[in-house]
Amino acid sequence: MPEFLDLHGRTSKVLRALADGAMRRHGLHVGQNHLLAVLWEQDGTTPGEVAAALNVTTPTVVKMADRMTAAGLLTRRRDDRDNRLVRLWLTDAGRALQKPVEAERRLIEEKVTADLTEAERESLITALAKVHRTATELLGEPIDPV
Repeated sequence: MPEFLDLHGRTSKVLRALADGAMRRHGLHVGQNHLLAVLWEQDGTTPGEVAAALNVTTPTVVKMADRMTAAGLLTRRRDDRDNRLVRLWLTDAGRALQKPVEAERRLIEEKVTADLTEAERESLITALAKVHRTATELLGEPIDPV
């Protein structure tokens, strides 16, 4: 297996496990913090808009929103101007999670990058952003075998 893909895959798995464990301490399931982050940025977003922002399917967001509604973190309401649309709105409980969840994510980031210099951190972020951009562009394009 190519070195970059292998290391990136293993790193992604362990980072996700760390983040998921931290989110569970706040009563959140896998990925729910990402949905919350979209709503913290723009409350009243539609499930389709959330799905596009997170690069997941709308049914995935709807299923997540069902669980989060039951947990009291958000509510659903019809759009005032277009009754066909449903919008997701944070409850006070959902809003209250922003500071602790963001603090926990910052702490994880600080801990996993503690052995890096500031220059290494900046280079890592720059390089990962470039890899992300290129990989995103490649989605949907066939990759020709060599």
